[in-house]
Amino acid sequence: MKNLSSSLSPFLVLIIAVYFIKIASATCHVDDEAGLLGFKSGITQDPSGMLSTWKPGTDCCSWAGINCLFEDRVTTISLFGQLDESNSFLSGTISPSLSKLQDLNGIYFQNLRNISGPFPDILFGLPKLTYVYIENNKLSGQIPVSIGRLTQLEALSLAENRFTGPIPSSISKLNRLTQLNLGKNLLTGKFPEGIKQLRNLTYLNLEQNKLSGTIPDIFKSFPDLRILSLTRNAFSGKIPESVSSLAPRLMYLELGHNALSGQIPSFLGNFRALDTLDISWNSFTGVVPKTFANLTKIFNLDLSHNSLNDPFPQMNVKGIESLDLSYNNFHLKQIPKWVTSSPIIYSLKLAKCGITMKLDNWKPAETYFYDFIDLSENEISGSPVALLNRTDFLVEFKAAGNKLKFDLGKLRIVETLKELDISRNLVYGKVPTAVIELKRLNVSYNHLCGQLPKTQFPVSSVVGNDCLCGSPLPPCKL
Repeated sequence: MKNLSSSLSPFLVLIIAVYFIKIASATCHVDDEAGLLGFKSGITQDPSGMLSTWKPGTDCCSWAGINCLFEDRVTTISLFGQLDESNSFLSGTISPSLSKLQDLNGIYFQNLRNISGPFPDILFGLPKLTYVYIENNKLSGQIPVSIGRLTQLEALSLAENRFTGPIPSSISKLNRLTQLNLGKNLLTGKFPEGIKQLRNLTYLNLEQNKLSGTIPDIFKSFPDLRILSLTRNAFSGKIPESVSSLAPRLMYLELGHNALSGQIPSFLGNFRALDTLDISWNSFTGVVPKTFANLTKIFNLDLSHNSLNDPFPQMNVKGIESLDLSYNNFHLKQIPKWVTSSPIIYSLKLAKCGITMKLDNWKPAETYFYDFIDLSENEISGSPVALLNRTDFLVEFKAAGNKLKFDLGKLRIVETLKELDISRNLVYGKVPTAVIELKRLNVSYNHLCGQLPKTQFPVSSVVGNDCLCGSPLPPCKL
């Protein structure tokens, strides 16, 4: 048989030889291996074996979470905890040895939950680092003023840690950033006006901190901003006029749970691309602008817990997913037609909205997707049985303080249901055994009778009925 190499061109033989030599010697750079093993040595707990493939003498480019794009150099570290698995976490600190990975482009330490220590100084020694996502961990202390040196960064997320103190003004030097997420920390002080220098931002999230003062009028600086979330802080004053400049592209505007006041600006009706608007739990007054009729693409609208007045405008929404108008001064009388016709709605909350309809007469186009319904504190009569018995994934149903009249035994308790509150109505019949699977139940102040199923619910959840008996109420008479 003719030798294979003699039938090939010398050039092709050379290529094949180089290929097999490369495979035989494929190991990552010695500095990268040392840096990664140094990081592993700083980890004190790894119950799910996230780093079990990180072994000396093996090719670190093949280790779990490691990617090498340029020959033998590590370019990204991606370690993700699984939130639905209790043992999927890492405990320990971020070792300084990671500074040996000089070609590192991205660090993704997400949902590891127990990584602690201060702001990692190793970030300053990695010249090619572009993407940093250290999220849902336990980093603490202040974000250093020197963060302004990381001018090569395009994305920075330190969300869900325990950082305290102010956001350094030097963050304004990171002018290549397209994404900045400092949400869910313990940051204090004011919204840093210098952020207006970050003109490339498409995503800005400062939610769930302790920031205060007014929101600066700087939003003309962000021509490409698509997501703005400032919820759950202590911001006061009005929505800045310059927010109107975001209308062409902004998809998410979340300002809920602050101390904002004044009227809802009519320019919000110009946000034709808006998917989500949340201005709940503030002190807005006046009426909802008629321009909201232009928000035809909105899927999630939350105006709850303000002091808004009638009339609520007619909207032209083709399919709302989530609506909450609860606890304002509305008198809607009926559930709006654009809600009833929605084919995709999963959350409807209209507590204390002046609804006076009979629930049997409400015929929504789709009930399959409903997860949450809250119709508390209205004057709704009739029965919810026909409605709720057509839902398969309901998680919460609240209708306390109405005039509902139906046999509770005819209500189908689906497996997904976690909370049922029908207190202060005219409900009769027996409490079904299926309620033992609920996390919260309130059937107080109705006309229920009979033996209670054995549950752990407090007495307050069942008092005020005609003839219920059994724990936590007095025992039934024989």
